[in-house]
Amino acid sequence: MDEKNLALEKLRHSLAHLLAAAVLELWPDTKRTIGPAIENGFYYDFLFAHPITEADLVKIEEKMREILPTWTSFEKKEYSKEEAMKKYEGNAFKQEMIEEFSSDNEALSFYKSGSYEDLCRGGHVENPQKDIHPKAFKLTSIAGAYWRGDAKKAQLTRIYGVAFQDKKMLRQHLQRMEDAKKFNHKKIGEELELFTQFDLVGKGLPIWLPKGEVLRSEIENLALEMEKKAGYIRVSTPHLAKKELFETSGHLPYYAESMYPPMEMDDGEYYLKAMNCPMHHLIFSRRIRSYRELPLRIAEYGTCYRNELSGTLNGLLRVRILRMNDAHIYCTKEQIESEIESVLSLIKRYFNIFGLKDYWFRLSLSDLEKKDKYIDESQNWKYAEGVLREV
Repeated sequence: MDEKNLALEKLRHSLAHLLAAAVLELWPDTKRTIGPAIENGFYYDFLFAHPITEADLVKIEEKMREILPTWTSFEKKEYSKEEAMKKYEGNAFKQEMIEEFSSDNEALSFYKSGSYEDLCRGGHVENPQKDIHPKAFKLTSIAGAYWRGDAKKAQLTRIYGVAFQDKKMLRQHLQRMEDAKKFNHKKIGEELELFTQFDLVGKGLPIWLPKGEVLRSEIENLALEMEKKAGYIRVSTPHLAKKELFETSGHLPYYAESMYPPMEMDDGEYYLKAMNCPMHHLIFSRRIRSYRELPLRIAEYGTCYRNELSGTLNGLLRVRILRMNDAHIYCTKEQIESEIESVLSLIKRYFNIFGLKDYWFRLSLSDLEKKDKYIDESQNWKYAEGVLREV
């Protein structure tokens, strides 16, 4: 991370502390959980004794600005596990984190500004009073959030804020946000009669209306045409499959919470598929293959179902049903580089057709220390990741 972005992250992390301090002054019986810096701002999750509303954001913001002049530093303090537990007596969330972070004979770090102190690993501005412009941050919204992202755990209230190094940058960001509302795809989709949603159908399950179906079908036809030229063969697989398939593929142990619950049938449990991979692998393995058949590029517009948390659903951007244009390429080790090059070229052609210019590629690497989640073939991982990095 460069110096500018690191400074912004410290600023936003510091403001998460300031937000929590303001909330506790206004509602002392509130229980704190976590508050990180995020892109463009920060948030903090709380368990309130009584619900708050968007109207309360102004009051919290005013309290933050009232507290800010009294904060001249972030003082690091260290406590034993027992001392830390006492500081959060009655707060099971923080105590759970202390249990997780504590190890034998190792002190836990806290940071204190003014009268506010919080469990934290650090990364703040040096002098909040000087380094945080009182007009360069704004609280923007309230949302629901589950503790640790687990729907079976307590539901919390998340307060979001945005922050920049000066008020001009904040003003520009807020203007962009306002402009974005005018071009909100959910609003436009309804107005142009492209797609809609019904409570009676369910959250995250959009319905394509006649005009929208024309657009959707034409995009799919374009993909079919381009992939045929690129040497892909298409298949069609069922919307659901037996539990044993997803156990064999390794999805169920790590992905079950994102899948819909199982259905009891006369011959076992069935799941709506959340991914096409296992069925494509079965297609490839149904008979012995010759190296002359490789590379084999299997593609499908498969309908997948994902049990996304209701708070994350957003129009067509985050849904519970999607037609996933998906492909799996089976090739020799020597063919990996040319196949990845072809895939990226195909993606870039799509982007050019639709005028998408502001994009980047992210290389995600394995964590081979987690033997329970990765096939224990370190040389293959290193080779494949080396090829990806090179391409």
